[in-house]
Amino acid sequence: MLRVQSLTAGYGKITVIRGVSIHVRPGEVVALIGPNGAGKTSLLKSITGLITPKSGKIFFNESEITGQLPERIVKLGISMVPEGRRIFAPLSVMDNLLLGAYPRYSRKTRDEVFSRMEEIFGIFPILSERRNQIAGTLSGGEQQMLAIGRALMSDPKLLLLDEPSMGLAPKVAAEIFKVISTLKERGVTILLVEQNARAALRIADRGYVMETGRIVLEGTPHELESNRDIMRAYLGRGYRAIYSPNRIIGQ
Repeated sequence: MLRVQSLTAGYGKITVIRGVSIHVRPGEVVALIGPNGAGKTSLLKSITGLITPKSGKIFFNESEITGQLPERIVKLGISMVPEGRRIFAPLSVMDNLLLGAYPRYSRKTRDEVFSRMEEIFGIFPILSERRNQIAGTLSGGEQQMLAIGRALMSDPKLLLLDEPSMGLAPKVAAEIFKVISTLKERGVTILLVEQNARAALRIADRGYVMETGRIVLEGTPHELESNRDIMRAYLGRGYRAIYSPNRIIGQ
């Protein structure tokens, strides 16, 4: 579905991403982990057209989208939930969701858009209860759910999540990861950037490790967690993994 080939990108004269190649297959959850400043967010911005790559290519469903405008990329089927949520705080929950459906209005009727909203409320029942509430008054976890719901309103083929657990209490972050697991069960294809490597690898099918703008390792969750350097750097020295057929349990 998504294929990034030898991508180099940055800001002005500063190069942040250096020759990155990754791919995401339909129905997969792929985790991208690494330290702050590794270039993970810049990679997502390059995929969504917010940064114009200096070299390399990006393909989505076999069509090249390198350097295309963000609105064009959204219409093709890629939606991004940015770091920090970036909801429209003065607007209601419903208005935030309707703004997420904007790319659909040219192709869908009003009834179809509101039918999609009800689907989102089915995933996030708390948003249904808060539908008329001002978004800025929601809790941090509820705002993150709203940000994800807003992205889903465009009915994306690929969902990019940038640090969805950032700034959330552990219990609330756990709820967000349950939501991501639910989306996976529904067949949503996800590229997940997350500093909580342990939680990300529990729900991922594959993962990439990024450092200083480069992909330094890739593999299944089992393979990545079996790497002692990765385990020490991202999962803690005392971390031990127990593997079951469907998930990894950290102790």
